[in-house]
Amino acid sequence: MPPDQQAGQWCQEILEFSAGRRKILEITSAVDSVVTRSGIQTGLCHIFIQHTSASLLLTENADPAVHQDLESFMQRIIPDGLPGYVHNSEGPDDMPAHLRSVITGSSVTIPVVQTRLGLGTWQGIYLWEHRNQGPVRRVVVSVNGLSTGGITS
Repeated sequence: MPPDQQAGQWCQEILEFSAGRRKILEITSAVDSVVTRSGIQTGLCHIFIQHTSASLLLTENADPAVHQDLESFMQRIIPDGLPGYVHNSEGPDDMPAHLRSVITGSSVTIPVVQTRLGLGTWQGIYLWEHRNQGPVRRVVVSVNGLSTGGITS
């Protein structure tokens, strides 16, 4: 290994967020702060939500209409309270929230470039709360890579 590079390093933090209700909540700056604190200059940031009724998204960060359209679309394909849901112990939004999270996903991986998230101009990281009254959500942010050196272009 060249002398200007160190062995891969890991940093991990658990962040908590509360959207309070069904909505798309931007968490980019909180995740980017973890990356900056890690000191890792080149690597990967993996974000994972520890819940099955909320999800993570990498999506548009400039026009809020995108989030309104995402929610409208989701309500059309997975409406609350459909007859036939067996799992409804927490109300009519219970099973739909689980279906939404399966479709949209529980994790996102972003490159780390010069100690920052390597996001594109119009990209942001979002927690999508699928419950009408969601609890506090826990998100695990794991950063791994090199604190010096590495390959960048």
